[in-house]
Amino acid sequence: MRKLSLALFSLIACLQSSAQTEPNWMRYAAISPDGKTIAFTYKGDIYKVPTSGGNATMLTLHEANDMMPIWSKDGKQIAFASDRFGDFDVFLIPAEGGEAKRLTYHSVPEFPYSFTTDNKSVLFGSTRMDAASNRTFPTGSQPELYKVSVNGGRIEQVLTTPAEWVSLSSNGQLMLYQDKKGGENQWRKHHTSAIARDIWIYDNNAKTHKKITTFNGEDRNPVFTDADKAFYYLSEESGSFNVHKMGIEGGKSQQLTSFKKHPVRFLSLSNDGTLCFGYDGELYTMKGNGRPQKVSVNIVADVRSNNTRVVPVNGGVRDMAVSPNGKEVAYIFRGEVFVSSVDGGVTKRITNTPEQERLVSFSPDGKTLLYSSERGNSWKIFETKKQRSEEPYFYASTVLNETAVISNNNENYQPAYSPDGKEIAFIENRMTLKVYNIATKQTRTILTDKELFSNGDNDQYFQWSPDGKWFLFDYAVPGVAPGEVGLVAADGKGKVINLTESGFNDSRAKWIMGGKAMMWFSNRDGLKAVAQSGGAQADVYAMFFTQEAFDKFKLSKEDAALQKEIEDNKAKADTSKKQSAKKDSVVIEWEGLSMRKAKLTIHSSQMSDALVSKDGETLYYLTRFERGVNLWTTNLRTRETKMLVTLNAQGGNMVWDKDQKNIFLSANGGISKIEPNSGKRDMVSINGEMTLDVAAERVFMFEHVWRRTKETFYTRTMHGVNWDSYKPDYERHLAHIGNNFEFAELLSELLGELNVSHSGATYSGFNPNGDVTASLGVFYDQNYKGVGYKIEEIIKGGPLDRADINVKAGMIIEAIDGQTIAADTDIAQYLNRKAGQNTLLTVTDGNTKMEVTVKPISTGEENGLLYRRWVKKNQDEVDRLSNGQLGYVHIPGMSDGAYRTTYEEIMGKYVNRKAIVVDVRFNGGGDLVADLAMFLSGKKFFDYTTDTRSNGYEPNFRWTKPSISIINEAAYSDGHCYAYAFKELGIGKLVGMPVPGTCTFAAWEQLQDNSIRWGVPPVGVKGLQNQYLENAQTEPDIKLMNEYDVVNKGRDQQLEAAVNELLKQLK
Repeated sequence: MRKLSLALFSLIACLQSSAQTEPNWMRYAAISPDGKTIAFTYKGDIYKVPTSGGNATMLTLHEANDMMPIWSKDGKQIAFASDRFGDFDVFLIPAEGGEAKRLTYHSVPEFPYSFTTDNKSVLFGSTRMDAASNRTFPTGSQPELYKVSVNGGRIEQVLTTPAEWVSLSSNGQLMLYQDKKGGENQWRKHHTSAIARDIWIYDNNAKTHKKITTFNGEDRNPVFTDADKAFYYLSEESGSFNVHKMGIEGGKSQQLTSFKKHPVRFLSLSNDGTLCFGYDGELYTMKGNGRPQKVSVNIVADVRSNNTRVVPVNGGVRDMAVSPNGKEVAYIFRGEVFVSSVDGGVTKRITNTPEQERLVSFSPDGKTLLYSSERGNSWKIFETKKQRSEEPYFYASTVLNETAVISNNNENYQPAYSPDGKEIAFIENRMTLKVYNIATKQTRTILTDKELFSNGDNDQYFQWSPDGKWFLFDYAVPGVAPGEVGLVAADGKGKVINLTESGFNDSRAKWIMGGKAMMWFSNRDGLKAVAQSGGAQADVYAMFFTQEAFDKFKLSKEDAALQKEIEDNKAKADTSKKQSAKKDSVVIEWEGLSMRKAKLTIHSSQMSDALVSKDGETLYYLTRFERGVNLWTTNLRTRETKMLVTLNAQGGNMVWDKDQKNIFLSANGGISKIEPNSGKRDMVSINGEMTLDVAAERVFMFEHVWRRTKETFYTRTMHGVNWDSYKPDYERHLAHIGNNFEFAELLSELLGELNVSHSGATYSGFNPNGDVTASLGVFYDQNYKGVGYKIEEIIKGGPLDRADINVKAGMIIEAIDGQTIAADTDIAQYLNRKAGQNTLLTVTDGNTKMEVTVKPISTGEENGLLYRRWVKKNQDEVDRLSNGQLGYVHIPGMSDGAYRTTYEEIMGKYVNRKAIVVDVRFNGGGDLVADLAMFLSGKKFFDYTTDTRSNGYEPNFRWTKPSISIINEAAYSDGHCYAYAFKELGIGKLVGMPVPGTCTFAAWEQLQDNSIRWGVPPVGVKGLQNQYLENAQTEPDIKLMNEYDVVNKGRDQQLEAAVNELLKQLK
């Protein structure tokens, strides 16, 4: 086992020591109304501390994450958010401490913002469901505002439009809030674009909204002051978030603080005028225009959980390797190397590091394990040997010896032994293939960034030839998107040869039949998505390197059997020749090579992996036809094809053992051994455990994110950010992180410094016992206060939209499964975990009652119904406003499915309309811009006609009539690419709000603990002006916002404007 590196050990020890004496990463600070106490979150719990500083008192102690404390106006209670039941709910606790009380019960995240002025209710944000009248796109990025009694009970919707971090005036009539226009990383900094938050004021009496701030960057977190005539807020107007002040009528802002490098967060205000906020993980107070004062905090508390814990190893493995003797398998689990016996169920941990190891393999003699490990600020290559010669197997070994094989400042990974074990091929700095000679310790370069391209770590593909003289590899031809299969000599002296030259996607070539041929995957003949960027089915192909091998492959079953008999008899008779142990050299006959190809599969499909038997007679492949991936086999002589093993897997990969007698399969996190002739499958028993140092692992994951960002960011300018300087600034907070939700926030804050889209980190921890609220597909009457819930509208396609159920709008759902829904309870409590279950509803129209049995749906399914409802309303509106002249389509994302729907609607339902409205508001991105730009920019050049009628035209697969596009701040990624292309290519006009510059490629990675997903963009996009489109906003031709006072009543002003403009063009 390997000890912690000295540098890492010192860092962890230093961090843990400082955590005991100097707590930081104190977040979500909130000052009490009397100005004497600050509540805040630290390590997942709520604390309070005197404003003057001193010892902090713990208010909550729970394994869940407690955060966002909010004081009641009288200072007696604190509301907060906690994920104790899966997702965040609102809880209430006495300010002096005590048992927390749950107030909300829905499984969507819910966050408290403020108490009402009478302290009887808590205002909170959630994405439960918009009001039936609201015409805003139904999305989780647009929360509604609700209130709930401090006693719990029924939820009341206050606003159907987004309103966050609410602050009420002293009489409750006015409400300040920050808006939310889309789903960008909330911790992103320094961006100036249309999606940046603004401060608004809402008049509860007049029911009107008014925008106050006009800065085109971020304005957040408003709080009333000066007898409700002004407000404090946080703004990036000075470059970084600082405290500002402004009158409620708007105008010039007054900057009150001058912090430079880090943002001020979480602003609150006491009744005596004391401001409280957080900066760089610490707490500050300030009086009016005075100087900020740091609050000294001392926390004396036991930890909530052990830093080390034992993790079972019984699945979830990756990177499988089989020993040459076929008796043990190596693999990676949570970034560590393990070996298990194939038959005996014994598992041995090989590495013991907080860093991650990847891509393990055995040496040809089986005595050494080779792998890459991310240690000491770079990927390095290590090998481990058994120290005691009397121990034949790794899984049963006692003492191991690990040594660094390739260790320098470069990124070195994906090591692979040559067939003779004398050399190691590896990737250096992501886009260079090198070979290391073990004896001479010299390296030679085989491929460079002229032939390889990378989006991240460990994403290259190459394979040694059986004689060690060649490499097959995935060839990234410069300037060409589809991949090809390349061949290059292993001595580094030959030129690169493109073997496939197809223009289709050709990849993952493998040597077969002892090097006489190769097989690879290609989408040349498979069914393809309608969108060029969409998926495609693949086939397995083979290329034969000699004419003799090709001729043998083409023999019929009978001729092949006859030739085999002749060869066998000849081998028996020729006893004078000694069998040579030396492998034959690979022979490549270049003449006619491109003609010696064959398709091995009889049907294209969604392939995962494939193998060819040693004799070249049988193909084994993993593919999906219906549900999951299964193992299929094809006799390459007779073409007989059948399913060999039913797996129903998500995917998988396969390798032969050394003698190619057994297939080893890695699928669904497990490993199995398959006898290819019979299909007999035996699972490899993986039954081990590992001791995990949580703090050390977190330190490594931080290092990994910081370093990979530096090395893979799409532009070397790093957007002008001194990336090196931010590492120690955020690293010092690691010892103060209590859980991975907080760790994801810290990573998001770090990545947010780059001011780039497609970045940040999200925590996706799963609680199997958490709440999962089901839905009945109903809009409820928000004004009804009695027993049960009154139906305002039944959503088409929902559980109650059935011919055999006579439930209508206006009826009341009084009970669920026999439980009466009291007037002061939330219906979410009655629908927990009932999706897909037979559920009895008691419904009344006021005179009679009926009982109906339905199956509630998930909130995700309901969101799909809400989306279809929204599109239908827009289609009907365009029909009405244009008197049937125009068509309407909405494109929610840039995928093949969205393109098929767009094509179907436009070229089917609307083919005879005069023009089309294309709506890309809230488009989530993907890769469809080229297809849409081509489709919408068609120019008619033929008419198929007679003297009496037309029978079509060319191009008949493109729209050749006028179009207009509706855009907004939430069109993201390829949604922005589309808006840019639509405008630059002159396809039509853009109507709506500007689209922020997010036309950039994403690269998301799951960290080794599998609970955090993070990313930064590795590739940018330049427009026609040779300028990166990231942070280059696309402006509409007609700029128009859907006003909150209007859209919540059922009008879509942007849609109306688009129709009017398009009708003008038709005149």
